[in-house]
Order: sequence, then structure tokens, then C-alpha cells
Amino acid sequence: MKISNAFSSISLALLLNISLGLSGSFTSPFAIAASENVTTNPEKGAHGGRMLRKDNLALELSIFEAGVPPEFRVWVTQNGNPVPPASVDLTVKLTRLGEGVDNINFTAQSDFLRGDMEIYEPHSFLVTVTAKYKDETYIWEYENFEGRTSIEQNVANAMGIKTEIAGAAVLTQSIPVFGELTLPPSAVHNISARFEGELITIHAELGDEVQKGQTLLTIESNESLNKYEVTAPSNGTIIGQFANIGEQTSDRTLLKIADTSFYMAKLAIFPSDHQSVKPGATATLKVEGRKGVIQGEVSFIQPQVREDQAKIAWVKVSNSKRQLSAGSFVTADIKTATIDVPLAVKRVGLQGFRDFTVVYAKVNEQYEVRMLTLGRQGEKWVEVLGGLTPGTEYVTENSYILKADIEKSGASHDH
Repeated sequence: MKISNAFSSISLALLLNISLGLSGSFTSPFAIAASENVTTNPEKGAHGGRMLRKDNLALELSIFEAGVPPEFRVWVTQNGNPVPPASVDLTVKLTRLGEGVDNINFTAQSDFLRGDMEIYEPHSFLVTVTAKYKDETYIWEYENFEGRTSIEQNVANAMGIKTEIAGAAVLTQSIPVFGELTLPPSAVHNISARFEGELITIHAELGDEVQKGQTLLTIESNESLNKYEVTAPSNGTIIGQFANIGEQTSDRTLLKIADTSFYMAKLAIFPSDHQSVKPGATATLKVEGRKGVIQGEVSFIQPQVREDQAKIAWVKVSNSKRQLSAGSFVTADIKTATIDVPLAVKRVGLQGFRDFTVVYAKVNEQYEVRMLTLGRQGEKWVEVLGGLTPGTEYVTENSYILKADIEKSGASHDH
């Protein structure tokens, strides 16, 4: 396994050499590792475990996990004959990368020795086996690495591999929604005459911007024959003109004004999320055809549902630059929860390894998988319930490089 890791690392270094245009005198940072870590495939025993031999004594050391949490089981023979397990004093020491040492003791059970602790993932460690039998002491030591590789720091920097320290975080949860921009009812004013009469003058026409109190119309009353003015009730734009000079006002709308300084994004909240969205929730909106995002807040949720059972949430959207239009499609994320968790990692650092979701822990210039038990997820962070020690340095940016390197190495899950 180690030679595979080394050669895989060499390939990464050479690729980096080519990409940076370095001279042919470049020396791979993995060359020493390759020359020092040549191993052969270990001998396997009848139970699928690794065979350890010294003099005429042989141990088969297997990680057993059929129906139980992974544990060591050991069968001992001498000159090919079974040795009573109770006659062997056996200990195994597992030295893990950056996580201390597991000391395992054994007791006799049936025809084998059974370890007294669970062998948690990853099954990657330096193994030291000490067996005492008939006043003789036998010691074996070997590397059982998986999901591990080495990259020199300057190479990691050049590849853009970045790390952070695992610890507490604030998870932000949100739901994706969609809708459209509309003018709120309070933004639209229908202008009519207080007294019926003849429309004498139109001071503002379709498309004009007007200010509150500005004269819009002059009308001559049919009863008094006096002229009076109709003024704008608010700032806005004339979006409708329904009468012309010389016409009778009658009982009708003459002009329509819309205050377009803000719109209302009406967003569809479907049944599974009805209970999650509350007034006051923060919303991040993207208007189709416009760059950037807009921050807003849910001001109102219509109590009734549409035919598709969606409720409509209203979010006020500023249009101070007059760049938005009614009817524009909107996508948004509405924040539904903010959760403090004691341990979390960034989602960007997560990778798949065998059947696990992992991050890559960094210890000096070595990297190794950490199998995670995950909890609640946020937009940027995911809660870690197990598999990672707080304070661990782990890879965030470009973790896929490590995944590719380890997969190319052919590292096996050796039992």
C-alpha cells in the first residue's frame, strides 16, 4: 500500500511540475517515501487475516465484524498445530495518525483470542503485536494504512489545498422557493374627480414620474362651473390614463399612479415547509435577468392556500434604482433556522470513501480519512456527531485531490 501511495503522490508532483513549467532538475517530494516504503502483499490465513510468523510460532490476526462492531480475533499455531489460546499472553498496540495509541488486550474464547475493544474506522495504523508463549516473547510490527497519503506543504500550497480546524459552528438552514415581483396594493392609486365635470387640463401623462402633491388634472365642475385641481396622493409613476381633455369625468378612474420604489416578491411556500417559514425570516432573492442578490424579510404570509396548496409569503424588495419590473420571476432562499452546534465541518470538504462520508485530517504533511457520523445540515456547515475529534485540522478546499490520489494508490481495507 505504501509504495502505491508514494507512486501516486509522485504522479501528482510530476503533474504539478509540468503545470508550473519547472525544469527537469525538479525532485519529487515523494521520492524518499517511495524508496523507503516498498512492501509486499501480506500473507493471508484461513480466516482471512494477516499471518505473522517468527521461528515456529504463527499468528493470524483478523479484524472480525460479522454481526458485531469490528474487533480483533487471533488464532495461534506452532509448527502448524493449534495452540490453546489461553496459553498465550497477547497485546496489540495501534498507533494512529495524530490520535494517540489504542492498547488492546485479549482473552481466550473458543479456539481464538478476542480483543477487548472496538477497532473504529479508519482501520489505518501502525500495528505492534506482542505475544508471550512458553517463556518466549515474540514481537511483530507492520503498517496497516488506508485512506492515507503524504504531500509536501509547498506542493499542497501550489495545489490550493486549504485546511481549517474543526470546532463549533452556527448552522443556517433555508428552503428554496420561487415566485414573482408584484406591486403591493398600497403602491397603486386610482385617481378620480371629487366632483363630476369637464376635464380641462392634464398636467401629467402616461409614464411621467410625479411627486406627492403635484397637480395632475384641472377640472371644471358641472354644478358650480368653478375649476379645481386634482393632486397626486403619493410619489409614483403614471401607469394608466383613462380620459382625455374635454371629456366628462363621470364616476370613473382618470389616472392610475404606482409607487415603484419597492415591489413585493410573492413566494410560494409548499405544504412541507408551511411550519418552517415565519414572518420576519430573512430571504435572499435573485431576480431573473438581474445580477447580484437582494436581501429582504418575510413581512406577511397569506393564510389561505392556492390550488396547489402553496401559501404565499410576501417579501418587500427595494427598487430605489428603478431597475426592477412587476411580473419578473424570482428565486429565493428563506432562512428557516439558525442552530449552534459544538462540532461541524464545511460541506465543501466532504468526500466519499468506501461507504462513508469523510473529511481528510491533516497531521504535518500526512492526510488521512476520518469517517463521519453526520447530523443536521446547513447551507455551509454540517454537524458532526462522531468520527472526528474537535480541534482536528482537516481539508476544506480541493479535498478531491486527496480523494483522487488515494483512489489511484489502490489502498485496500485490509483485515
